[in-house]
Amino acid sequence: MEATPLIRLTDISKSYHLGDVDTQVLRGVSLTIEPGEFVALQGPSGSGKSTLLHIIGLLDRPTGGQYFLRGRDVSQLPDDDLSEARNQLIGFVFQSFYLIPYATALDNVLLPGLYSNSPQSELRARAEKLLTQVGLADRMHHKPSQLSGGQQQRVALARSMLNDPDLILADEPTGQLDSKTSVEIMNLFAEVNAMGKTIIVVTHDEETASYAKRRVLVLDGKIA
Repeated sequence: MEATPLIRLTDISKSYHLGDVDTQVLRGVSLTIEPGEFVALQGPSGSGKSTLLHIIGLLDRPTGGQYFLRGRDVSQLPDDDLSEARNQLIGFVFQSFYLIPYATALDNVLLPGLYSNSPQSELRARAEKLLTQVGLADRMHHKPSQLSGGQQQRVALARSMLNDPDLILADEPTGQLDSKTSVEIMNLFAEVNAMGKTIIVVTHDEETASYAKRRVLVLDGKIA
């Protein structure tokens, strides 16, 4: 029996309606991603790659088509079910870090655990272990303003892994980092992938994309 793909998109479309204007962003995207893959979504600005990532991350709904996540059709799930699936199965890393400025690194990593059924002591121990793994054992109680950009992105990566998700999505994760720090962050992503996590990264940067094992080019809302 063949293993079930982690992600299977079939003829996904996405349109936005602004007044009388109908803008079609995705035009029949079909894509399969297996467990453990490291995939880069590439394409020019406005190609639809970030919209595609948002649909994969259950942050947005497709206008048409089907999206199977671990064999389950999640295209039209109710909002509560979408939120639960997103929190349990997916971790996010964004270009702008999105850390709470008044919270410590440890508390930021613990945020996804607010909706977890796991004991707080267990989550805290896991958060401390993750921060140690990303090289921030001595920065756990520092706030974002006391951390460099690279350190903030390390916190974001640790946060994305708190609930042990199947899938980590990264949208331009090196966009605000210098070249040396970008290499350090992408090496961490490679280590996470080597642990068996599936990673999808949206990037326009060739060096960042080179860490992926497969590249998918998005042009004009389609897989090119």
